Amino acid sequence: MKNWHLDESWTLFLDRDGVINERIMDDYVKRTDEFILLPGVAQSISKANKLFSHVFVVTNQQGIGKGIMTERNLSEIHAYCSELLEVENGHIDRYYFAPNLASENSDLRKPNSGMALLAKQEFPLIDFQKSIMVGDSDSDIEFGRKLGMKTVFIRYKSVSEHETADLTCDSLESFINLLDYGI
Repeated sequence: MKNWHLDESWTLFLDRDGVINERIMDDYVKRTDEFILLPGVAQSISKANKLFSHVFVVTNQQGIGKGIMTERNLSEIHAYCSELLEVENGHIDRYYFAPNLASENSDLRKPNSGMALLAKQEFPLIDFQKSIMVGDSDSDIEFGRKLGMKTVFIRYKSVSEHETADLTCDSLESFINLLDYGI
């Protein structure tokens, strides 16, 4: 990581489920009472806000496309997430989401680049070569790699390393601590 030459001009992209909040296996977070922030995330995002120019969430939310939830439900969940982060003075600069079904192969849906390109339209100073994507799935890592970002895989269960990610960590907290301590 030392050769990444990180400074405050870098951008952090985060997947949501499994990185920020507990993933519900074979289901979707549809309401705020199902949204459970993972340990250390609020403090980690607060630290990230000091280390990066922007912190974004990029999340596939095909539960909307399936009619299981609405964009309003998702907006309420993201507002609730922001409230939880504010307790530790953390914030997400923007939440981007893809409501499409996987079968639609939408440009927005990871691993495609649409959400990052939307972020670049709204925040033109983003340099993908100076960005990091943190996620817990192959599509998250592929999303980052397609754009030339550094990639961090958040491992789960028995996964030890991700074969194409630049770095594998146990949690967002462990990754941010590595950055914060300059390791």
